[in-house]
Amino acid sequence: MKIIATVKRTPQRDTRMKLASGGSIVTDGVQYEVNPFDELGIEEALVIRDRLGGEVVALAVGPEAIAEQLQTALAMGADRALRVEVDQLLDPLRIAKALAAAIQKESPDLVLAGKLAIDAEYGQVPLMLAELLDWPHASFASKIEFDEAGKLAKVTCEVDGGLEVVEVELPALITTDLRLNEPRYASLPGILKAKKKPSDVVQAPELDGKGALSVTAYSTLPPRQKGEMVESAEGLAEKLIAKNLI
Repeated sequence: MKIIATVKRTPQRDTRMKLASGGSIVTDGVQYEVNPFDELGIEEALVIRDRLGGEVVALAVGPEAIAEQLQTALAMGADRALRVEVDQLLDPLRIAKALAAAIQKESPDLVLAGKLAIDAEYGQVPLMLAELLDWPHASFASKIEFDEAGKLAKVTCEVDGGLEVVEVELPALITTDLRLNEPRYASLPGILKAKKKPSDVVQAPELDGKGALSVTAYSTLPPRQKGEMVESAEGLAEKLIAKNLI
C-alpha cells in the first residue's frame, strides 16, 4: 500500500509567540517542529506499512526550511520525502491545490493528514484536498482498520456525541485525531538513515490569486475582566438578570 503523509512546519507547541509593535509576529529564536497532528499521520502510515507492506511518502508544501521537518519524518521511518517548492504564503485552497497536483502524480492508495495545524487552526486544507482529488474522506480518526483485500478502510471518528464508524473505499483521505496513536521518537539510527533516503523537490503548479488570503496584522487577546464574587445563588441570579444574561 502506498501512503502519503502530509507534513506542515509549525512552531514548537510550547512556544510563547510575541508581537512586534507593527502587529507582526516575532520569529527570531522560534524553534519549529512537525505539526503534532501530522506527526500522528506519519506514525499511523508507518504502522499500516509495517502491517500491510508498501511505501510511506512524506509530502510538504513550502520553502527549503521545511526540509528539516521532512527529515524528521524520514528519521521516524518514512521511505522518502517530497517537497513542493513554494516561497510565498498561500491560503488553504492554494495549498490544497499544490498538494493535489503532487498526489495525483504519485497515485497513492491513502493520504493521511492532521485534522488541523496548531498555528492557524483552520482545519480546511484536508477537506479541500479530498474534494479536489474527488476522493472519499473520514475526519478525526481515532482508529483505522482495513478489509483483507486492503481496498476498504473502516474508520472510527471522534464526533461531538462520541464515536462514529464510517467505511471509505480506497483511495481515500483520512485526518488524524489525538487518540489515534502515540508517535515514535526519531532514533539515532533513524536519523542517520534519513540522510541517505530520497528527498525530492518539485515545482508548484501554476496557482492563480483568486481567493488568496493575506494577513494584515496580529493582535493579542484583551485581558480578562476580573470576576465578581456573590454570596448566594439568589445573588448570582440577580447579577445575571442585571446583565441580561438570563
